[in-house]
Amino acid sequence: MNAEIIAVGSEMLTAGRVDTNSLYLTGELNNLGVEVVAKCVIGDDRDRLADAIRQAASRSAIVILSGGLGPTEDDVTREAVAQAMDRKLVFHPEIAAALEERFARIHRKMSEVNKRQAFVMEGAEVLPNDRGTAPGQWLGGAGVVVLLPGPPHELKAMFEQQCLPRLARMVPPLAIRTVFLRIVGMPESDLDQLIAPVYKKYTNPATTILAANGDLQVHLRARCATAAEADALLAEVAGPIESLLGDRLYSRNGEPLEVVVGGLLREKHATVSVAESCTGGLLGGRFTATPGSSDYFLGGFITYSNAMKQELLGVSPAILAEFGAVSQQTAEAMAAGARQRTGSTYALAVTGIAGPDGGTEKKPVGTVYVAIADAGGTVTAHRRFLGDRQRIRIFTTQMALDVLRRRLLRPS
Repeated sequence: MNAEIIAVGSEMLTAGRVDTNSLYLTGELNNLGVEVVAKCVIGDDRDRLADAIRQAASRSAIVILSGGLGPTEDDVTREAVAQAMDRKLVFHPEIAAALEERFARIHRKMSEVNKRQAFVMEGAEVLPNDRGTAPGQWLGGAGVVVLLPGPPHELKAMFEQQCLPRLARMVPPLAIRTVFLRIVGMPESDLDQLIAPVYKKYTNPATTILAANGDLQVHLRARCATAAEADALLAEVAGPIESLLGDRLYSRNGEPLEVVVGGLLREKHATVSVAESCTGGLLGGRFTATPGSSDYFLGGFITYSNAMKQELLGVSPAILAEFGAVSQQTAEAMAAGARQRTGSTYALAVTGIAGPDGGTEKKPVGTVYVAIADAGGTVTAHRRFLGDRQRIRIFTTQMALDVLRRRLLRPS
């Protein structure tokens, strides 16, 4: 069974507002075995909203609207749904009386405009709202159209109390299970070419590949009558994909790279420190964004200038003069200095040219070096990333974390 979600409100189309209600509703519907196939945001325009409702109801068995149930003229959800479903709006005196009583409890007189919230579509069930003034509505038939208030605390309470029991009775048994693989160290096109021969054999599970900032994600989503069948199907598809990915696969449950690396450090009772130049603290920030990272992360140095590289990390002026700040030699000296000064098991160092200026023919913008120092010595990885300054810096932190991950996976 499919569902569509429509968020209502012109404010949701501004840069400062995010529709979090649809994320919550999607999770709850998925838990019931309902697939959310479309979402949209519509402003406070009754005709446009009615068109969107009419189209959604023609495609999907469940349509859920959030917002637009307030008392003012720009709250048009009730009118739009009635228009789309060809239903009359009927005034319910008992709802108006309950609203007046609610206002009286806080010693306020209800405005006349609040009576707009007492209009209910012909044939719809009223969904009580114990956390606000706007009641919801449940319109059944060949499909279901549900009207929910916009404030998240009102929507969640109403959905859990009023909608989930109704949906559970109407939704056929269906289990939706997912596998969330994360990959590093290869382009998106190479990933797709590698695994397409596996996933193209199946329409269920559905496969989605996402790419962002050096991090690739493969989402496998199975829909079956039971959870056991869905899990078995996912294993059938995910197993061959994982074999093809090898050590480029770093997570099977969606955990980000810094969490995976932190777990490996904790398992080995090891610690890490960082020395950063071009990333300016982003690498240390990724480590410390994980709760409990004090178990393994000792600290770091942001040595943006050559003087700080010399003073804080002990990088030789001769190395800087001969090879420059962006070089294998400087990266290795930074890593060795950080490890010596902190006593960490491992030390990561990054130096590079993030741009947009500063590149040369031999060292163009995007050139980065990542060094790792441990008891066995120091080694360096070299890459050139394309893109703007922020993209290069984020890719560099991803590269550094992967360098450490691969070192941690080596036999001791």
